[in-house]
Amino acid sequence: MLKHKDHFHGSDLEKIQQIYHIKKEEIISFSANVNPLGISSKLRNSLSRHLDAITVYPDREYKELRQCIAQYAGSQPENIIVGNGSTELISLFIQTYHPKKAIILGPTYSEYEREITLGGGSTVYYPLREELGFQMDVQDFCSHLNDSLDLAVLCNPNNPTSTAISASEMRQILDACLQHGIFVMVDETYVEFSEQVDAVSSVSLTNYYTNLIILRGTSKFFAAPGLRLGYAVTGNQDLIRTINTRQNPWSISSLAEIAGRLMFQDHEYMENTRNLILSQRKRMYDTLDSWDTVKVYPPAANFILARILKKGIDADQLFDHCIRQKLMIRNCSTFPFLDNHYFRFCIMNPEQNSLLLKALREVL
Repeated sequence: MLKHKDHFHGSDLEKIQQIYHIKKEEIISFSANVNPLGISSKLRNSLSRHLDAITVYPDREYKELRQCIAQYAGSQPENIIVGNGSTELISLFIQTYHPKKAIILGPTYSEYEREITLGGGSTVYYPLREELGFQMDVQDFCSHLNDSLDLAVLCNPNNPTSTAISASEMRQILDACLQHGIFVMVDETYVEFSEQVDAVSSVSLTNYYTNLIILRGTSKFFAAPGLRLGYAVTGNQDLIRTINTRQNPWSISSLAEIAGRLMFQDHEYMENTRNLILSQRKRMYDTLDSWDTVKVYPPAANFILARILKKGIDADQLFDHCIRQKLMIRNCSTFPFLDNHYFRFCIMNPEQNSLLLKALREVL
């Protein structure tokens, strides 16, 4: 198991406040990867009118919510599992499938390895290569699959590299995994930020592959990490029945159920989000790409990974410079296979992005 150093996560504003004596409310977090628009005005106005919902239990099967999610994601209600954030669903799936040995992309989110290890399983990493811009070489990845593995974990688009595997490439991976009896878990937390969602998402493949489960949440795209609402999509009905048996009843609240039904139908909010992220992402990438002191990797999500090329400067120094201006970026040295010259930042509002570019220019 790889060792992960202590670090400042996007939710660690209290630590920042204590160490740097900056009020957490004043910090602009470029580390949390959350939609800068915040929750939609329709959700804010409508949810307040449904407060009485907390006086009754939600529908135990969440039928209306699953129908909304299915329509939004392009699936069928019977293929949807809802949960208390995608984190709960990762745990439930790992506990249910109980993998003995899993292959995970690296660098990536550490929670996958943690859950597998807690369940008594072991993990091996398939490192994405910097010389390929951290894009996966699908044929090479498939050549590393073997009968000793029973699970492959893919974050798509991947965190922190912001690279994506296309749906056609995912089909190749699924075919190879079938040959070795490997189940595939795909985390699509950031897929809605992709320029062409259908070209990246694997939801349509759940109609053809029973060795596939897809996880999504509402924390990032819908700016609702505190809502704790996530969902999974799979065509494996046996797996769904087993997870439903293990899952605690009423795992999401009445208000979260109502919020979900509202947000998955708020098309104006979705369009505004995509327009903002795609335009500002291009602006930030193009600007940094023109500098010779930093290397940026083409992004598919709402964040950009960068490598410092300027001698004498590392990610610790850059983080310190930015946070003293109340701008919080992510030092990526805590991710497997990345060192202290990598940092990541998410796309925020235009004015906030300008502040970050100014701070980066001062150092780089």
